[in-house]
Amino acid sequence: MDAQLPNIKKWIVMYPVYINSKKTMAEGRRIAVAKACENPTCAEIGDCCSYLKLPFAIEIDKAYPRDFMQRGRVRVLLKTEDGTLINPSISSRKQLMLRVAEMVPRHHGRTKKQETASTSTTGPSQKSGKGGKKRR
Repeated sequence: MDAQLPNIKKWIVMYPVYINSKKTMAEGRRIAVAKACENPTCAEIGDCCSYLKLPFAIEIDKAYPRDFMQRGRVRVLLKTEDGTLINPSISSRKQLMLRVAEMVPRHHGRTKKQETASTSTTGPSQKSGKGGKKRR
């Protein structure tokens, strides 16, 4: 197995926090909120990498240093040993993050969850923001 894949330590690391729209830049997000997705998991990121035909490895025993309660990270191989890109449309870490963040909301595991959630919740209340007691 080790002969066909290069040293995994050289692969780029991608923590789910990097593309999480719920996190701030200080908490570790690396892309714009508008482009980020809500609470991605390592499995979803891995599925997106396999769809993009990029070799990946999920490391469950690792944690993000700024938030050590967040377990797991994904290692992805962008270039081969001789420097040729595996997927020509993705040439950098940033491009990978943007593509994965774009794909995660359409992940097959998420679409099923959202269909059941959207039927039970109601829209926002019609009450105005200015509350308080009315005086006579």
